[in-house]
This record gives sequence, C-alpha cells and structure tokens, in this order.
Amino acid sequence: MKYRRLGRSGLKVSEIGLGSWLTYGKSVEKDMAFKTIDQAYESGINFFDTANVYARGEAEKIVGEALRRYPRESYVLASKVFWPMGEGPNDRGLSRKHVFEQAHATLKRLGLDYIDLYYCHRYDPETPVDETLRTLEDLVRQGKVLYVGVSEWTAEQIREALQVADRYLLDRIVVNQPKYNMLNRYIEQEVIPVSEKNGISQVVYSPLAEGILTGKYKRGTDIPNDSRAADPNSNVFIRSMLNDEILAKVEQLEGVSTEMGVKLSQLALAWILRQPNVASALIGASKAGQVAENVQAIDIQLTEDMLERIGAILG
Repeated sequence: MKYRRLGRSGLKVSEIGLGSWLTYGKSVEKDMAFKTIDQAYESGINFFDTANVYARGEAEKIVGEALRRYPRESYVLASKVFWPMGEGPNDRGLSRKHVFEQAHATLKRLGLDYIDLYYCHRYDPETPVDETLRTLEDLVRQGKVLYVGVSEWTAEQIREALQVADRYLLDRIVVNQPKYNMLNRYIEQEVIPVSEKNGISQVVYSPLAEGILTGKYKRGTDIPNDSRAADPNSNVFIRSMLNDEILAKVEQLEGVSTEMGVKLSQLALAWILRQPNVASALIGASKAGQVAENVQAIDIQLTEDMLERIGAILG
C-alpha cells in the first residue's frame, strides 16, 4: 500500500480507502462486512469511512465493532454529520446542537473515544459557518475529533470556511470529500485549484461511478440481477447514467484496460490517483475479493500518452 498526506496535516492515509455507504448495515451482512474490512486492513488500507446517516447508524456500529479488534493507532476512521437522524426540527443540519449531539452519538455507536476525521456532510445554508466551526473546534479541543473536513462543498463555500477559521483562529479544514470519477469531473474546474492553494486534499467517493466503471453494464443487454442498478431502492441515479453515450465510452475504456492487462475498475482508480490533490479514493466493497482486486490499482502507472488517449475517450 502507498500513503499520502491528508491536506496540510501530518496525517497519512492509504491511497485506497474503504467506505460503507450503501453497504454495511444495509445490503451486506455483518459477517461479510467483517471479511471485507479484514481484507482491507490486511492489504494495508488504514483509512475507513462511514457516516451517521448510513443505515441510520448501523454502518457505524458494524465498522466500529470490526475495527475495535485492531490497535487504535493503526487506522484512521472518518464519520460525518448533517443529514436527518430524526423527525425533529433540530435533528439535522450543522447547528451546534445537532453537531454536538451527533458527534457523541457517533462515538457511542463506534465504541471509540475519538474520531480521526469528522466531516460536515453537506453545506448548511441555515447555520452560520462560524457556529459550525466553533463547535468542531470545541470537539477538537476536547480530544473527541482530531481533524475536520467537509463533503461536497463548492469552491466558494470552502473559501468561506477558510476565511471564517482564519478570522476567529479556529481549526482549519484539511479535506473535502466530493464525488469524482472518469464520468464526473466537476471538481477539476474550481474545487481542486482552491484546495491546492489552501492545503486541502480530496478524498473522493464513487470512484467507479456506482459500478458503471467496472464494465458490468453493457449496451443492448439487460441489467445484471445482482447489480446495484437492479435494486429498486438505489437505482435512480445509476439508471440515469446507463445510456448509449456513456456505455460507449465505458466500452472504449475497457478496451484500453484490456490492452494494459488490468481490470477496468483498476484503470479507473489509477486514473483518479494520477491527481496529486487526491489523498485517497474510497471504494465500496460487498466482497473481500473486490478489495484485493481494487488495491492493485496503486501500482498502475499511466503514461502521458495513455492519459491523452483516455482523455480523448472521455471528451
């Protein structure tokens, strides 16, 4: 495994991280979740990602229980706060009340004393940024959170957070967690330049575009019964991407990966890791074998010619 610094901090995380969105506590049984986490740990992955809203806390319970079998100093664990966790008006957002209560609820579910990295899962237009950052600063000073990040914030929202932190001498964010893959590159325009300038890394999710960049979906064929797109509860976004234009690109990319002697998923991950502002790419795995396969992407070197060829396919 290879490791990269998280933003301007001294913390190092594995280039491939393991996420738990749409998997643990929901579609993946506990025993299999433990096996994938064990495989990740044994492969050198030290970065594990979850959130309070994943399966309404169940993912945190499973990830926490699995990781408690390992030395606490040997892994980096991230969780998040923002989305509704109840029906009340204060059971959501980034208010001091919600962030404070959910941080403690997360620690209880994880069975741990501190969270390595705590994200604001989205931007909250109803809460002043200084209120949120002051609350996170308090959690950092209490030793319950070590580093602070945001997820899917725009370049302007990131700038605002940095300005507020500097004005009031609060803990600065060191990471942003956006969606980023070959088929979704929006962060390259503004988010990455602002982040690079201010010592903020990207930890990207959905690097395989919900499984589309594994090559499992083909033009002119039915959706595989065991695929995520076949699940009526999670297929809305995936189905919107399964059009001829995108699948034609995927076919061409698969041709490139075949020539290189690697899996399309491995090529897609290596393409993400070409970007120096990316500290880690979060994979989601329902089987241990998927983890073992995906971590091999760290050894794939893409030449300038190969990157140009891929760029021509992506358009």
